[in-house]
Amino acid sequence: MNQELSSQIYKQIEIVGSSPDGVDAAIVAALERASQSLHGLRWFEVVSIRGGIENEQVREWQVTLKVAFVLDEADA
Repeated sequence: MNQELSSQIYKQIEIVGSSPDGVDAAIVAALERASQSLHGLRWFEVVSIRGGIENEQVREWQVTLKVAFVLDEADA
């Protein structure tokens, strides 16, 4: 089947990234790590943002993401 005409099926998982440098850095860290194990990443959705506190200061940011990737085509 022509790849351009075929439907793509996605798998969605949840991952959590963390960084002391802010929300954007936590997202980038999570996506960079996920891309080492998964291929075909297509989109992400931020589900929640939270932070850790230590000595009355923000210690780190944690971001929960839903990440979707394309499933491999089945063998014909």
